Amino acid sequence: MPEAQFNDLIHAPSRLRICGLLRAVDSMDFSVLRDGLGLSDAALSKHLKTLADAGFIRLSKAASETRRDARRLTWVGLTPAGRQAFDAHVRALQQIAAAAG
Repeated sequence: MPEAQFNDLIHAPSRLRICGLLRAVDSMDFSVLRDGLGLSDAALSKHLKTLADAGFIRLSKAASETRRDARRLTWVGLTPAGRQAFDAHVRALQQIAAAAG
């Protein structure tokens, strides 16, 4: 279990929510993530780029089994480093909340 460590990059509200949603799954379709967060494509893409540059998420493209056109789906998932950083950040937040209570 990683030690509690506050992470400024993850702590931004949208990125914290992204990591929280991704923590429970192996990967999620970009559009499902976007709609779940209520973000625009551009806003989500910007946050995903920040997380990917830090090595916290992985992006992959795959053909859709239900679409007849050539468009591909983008799948997003936490990397092992991303899971560890998110879990450590959540523990840090829990320690902060416990100290305040």
